[in-house]
Amino acid sequence: MILSGSLDHELSFSFSRSSGPGGQHVNKVNTKVELRFNVHSSTILDDRQKEILQEKLVNQISQDGELIIVAQATRSQLQNKQDAIEKFYALVNRALTPQKKRKATRITKAAKEKRLKDKKELSEKKSRRRFDEK
Repeated sequence: MILSGSLDHELSFSFSRSSGPGGQHVNKVNTKVELRFNVHSSTILDDRQKEILQEKLVNQISQDGELIIVAQATRSQLQNKQDAIEKFYALVNRALTPQKKRKATRITKAAKEKRLKDKKELSEKKSRRRFDEK
């Protein structure tokens, strides 16, 4: 698990004009934030963590090994930058958190008996509906 803020010096940002609401303001201010993180050249992540990120985030990592996150929800560049950073750490932490293995459980005897009893009752109810011709 990566602590928030530990990879900040390895992040690079680029800014561009955003789409969406804002009128003429959108056309003249670079509020869209593009966060880039090169997984392969990271000094904080060990080889196993890089491998896990490469496997789990294969659709979000470019050919160059860069994880790219875009944020353009607000009209503020600073807020978009903070959103991108939060998205990044959430994504990396989710990918690096090991999944719990499922423990196999057995159905209880009471649950099994209840299922069979309900099944028998339904069968009897349906059999009473039938009209027997003799």
